Amino acid sequence: MLFDSHAHYDDEKFDADRYEVIEKLHNEGVGYVVNAASNLPSAIDCITLAQRYDFVYAAIGIHPQDVSNINENTLATVSDFAGHERVVAIGEIGLDYYYENSPRDVQQYWFSRQISMARDLKLPVVIHDRDAHEDTLKIIKQEKAGETGGVLHCFSGSVEMALELIENNFYISFGGTVTFKNARKSIEVVKAIPEDRLLLETDSPYLAPEPFRGKRNYSGYLKYIAQKVADIKGVSYERIAQITTENAKKLFGISS
Repeated sequence: MLFDSHAHYDDEKFDADRYEVIEKLHNEGVGYVVNAASNLPSAIDCITLAQRYDFVYAAIGIHPQDVSNINENTLATVSDFAGHERVVAIGEIGLDYYYENSPRDVQQYWFSRQISMARDLKLPVVIHDRDAHEDTLKIIKQEKAGETGGVLHCFSGSVEMALELIENNFYISFGGTVTFKNARKSIEVVKAIPEDRLLLETDSPYLAPEPFRGKRNYSGYLKYIAQKVADIKGVSYERIAQITTENAKKLFGISS
């Protein structure tokens, strides 16, 4: 069974067939999904989905594109929601300097605050980092995020950054982009990092792997990512499926 460590089944792109898609995932070889929120409404949706399906779990937090209009009361609500038994992480949180829908200083402040909250709650963090590698790593270190650990999802940094993150108790997650023709840097990172720090994801409905690039993504396509990672590592598909599932269960504290 595969573990999709990052998806967004609350996204409007699944409004027409959400339950139908999720209910066939076991037949696609997917045994676990972590559904990640981006704001308070999606946090509620993520928890609701996790209550409905025993193989779906929730990560809740405020995405960097959504932090402009939040306050300490917002964070207090996230903290309250995080007490739910189906919540396994704080996320996705982080920095996005590509779109910059929120000013950089505002992103940095709420990224730091949410890591601090995660440490208080003893939950790992799920981190979004787009074109913000230096500041992302700096804040992870400053806020001692390694105390609870976490994952850099859809990792796009260098080998050096990945190894430094691993030293700080982080996992590195790869999605459909590792199958793209221009994925040279991602391939180098997959080769360099140890198996016990590797996760797989789809980021559904985004970033579908080859040969489905440009289409709506879903966890059933995770097998294409797993096969690509297995090819890069020179190991069997079964080995990658097993180790990445074990890694994700360890990170998110899932014992079943």
